[in-house]
Amino acid sequence: MRPSRRTVLTATAAGAGVAALGRPAEASEASGCGPRPPATAQSPSRELRSLIKEIDHDRIEATVRKLVSFGTRHTLSAQDDPVRGIGAARDWIAAELRTYAAESGGRMSVELQSYVQEPATRIPTATRITNVVATLRGSVTPERVYVVSGHYDSRVTDVMDATSDAPGADDDASGVAVAMELARVMARRRPASTIVFAAVAGEEQGLYGATHMAEQFKSAGADIQGMFTNDIVGSSTADDGSRDPYTIRLFAEGVPSSETPEQAATRRSVGGENDSPSRQLARFVRDVAENDATGMHVRVVYRRDRYRRGGDHVPFLERAYPAARFTEPAEDFAHQHQDVRVDADGKQFGDLPEFCDFPFVARVAKVNAAALWTLAQAPGTPRDAKVVTSTLTNSTQLLWTRGAEPDLAGYEIVWRETTAPEWTHVIPVGDVTTYEIDLSKDNVFFGVRAVNRAGERSPVAFPAP
Repeated sequence: MRPSRRTVLTATAAGAGVAALGRPAEASEASGCGPRPPATAQSPSRELRSLIKEIDHDRIEATVRKLVSFGTRHTLSAQDDPVRGIGAARDWIAAELRTYAAESGGRMSVELQSYVQEPATRIPTATRITNVVATLRGSVTPERVYVVSGHYDSRVTDVMDATSDAPGADDDASGVAVAMELARVMARRRPASTIVFAAVAGEEQGLYGATHMAEQFKSAGADIQGMFTNDIVGSSTADDGSRDPYTIRLFAEGVPSSETPEQAATRRSVGGENDSPSRQLARFVRDVAENDATGMHVRVVYRRDRYRRGGDHVPFLERAYPAARFTEPAEDFAHQHQDVRVDADGKQFGDLPEFCDFPFVARVAKVNAAALWTLAQAPGTPRDAKVVTSTLTNSTQLLWTRGAEPDLAGYEIVWRETTAPEWTHVIPVGDVTTYEIDLSKDNVFFGVRAVNRAGERSPVAFPAP
């Protein structure tokens, strides 16, 4: 029997790991219980907790220091010098990833994804740009893919200076170290879906490597359901010396970069500026990664990126892939995009490893691990979610396409007030592809998510009319 409007409005969410069951977060705080997680929050599984415990900040530090040891990793630096320049860094990253792949039982492969970039902005002569890509093939739904990256190129004050020392410890050896550490700990495991770990080049010159990678995926028709770039995740100390070692920012765009005029017209009519696939991905990260297993707070920022900045998630957004960017809570600009020097007041400039906080980077890796592993193990985001608008009623009918996962258990409807940032209510509806709820579509936002037999939930799909 379908719930009445009264029972819908007071429904409690069902399922393991769901907090603030059916109660809006504001009510939880007002009652004196303190802030509660979103109603859609998921507790980490035993398998995920075990994986997270293997993340090692000493290994992350060793990776960052090794990358710094190549002197410069500028995209225009030497490609054939065995000890200095971007070529040496490329070869070392590939060799390390291959050692992880050797323990994967054939599930992980490593490739040098390379092309020649003809002269363009910040590329004065034809230059080979190479991404190092490790792919851990899924064992159940390998066609569904999730990507995590960092960029291994570096720079100093002059973006065209390819010879001066450009240590790039925070920007972005830290992000590469996160992706590589995740590859190491996941290589011996069997994700249901495919996870790609990438170290890309050409970011500082104009996102060239990530653009090539995203285009390769798009041309191949790859089903990328989530992408994260880790860029400047090495320090918890701001320019004023204040520290915030348990927060990571996650930048997620609202209006999609790939939005068509028709989609824009629909959005203006019914809303959804805060419900893009990337915003749903960001909410999912908070749901699965803000807990005692990571020890971190995920501060979601409702922007594509910071002012006057851009990252390797942007080419994925432009190709309609959900993507977001992790960045440390408050940057110290004396230690990024700077020549290594000491000024007249004795202040040290330059992106050096002594300004990194490696336990912090390890916690950032744990946040990434929680998100990626749960995404890979859970069902995919529901497809073709629609809200029926052919008749005017005070109830709402939703429909979607059933997923093909063999362990799919069913679906849940989520909803919230249009002014609420997080999903506040969840109701299980079973293994169906349509459901009518006694609540007006004009008053709230709805979503649909899938659940498998282990109780793992997908990101939410926002229904279109």
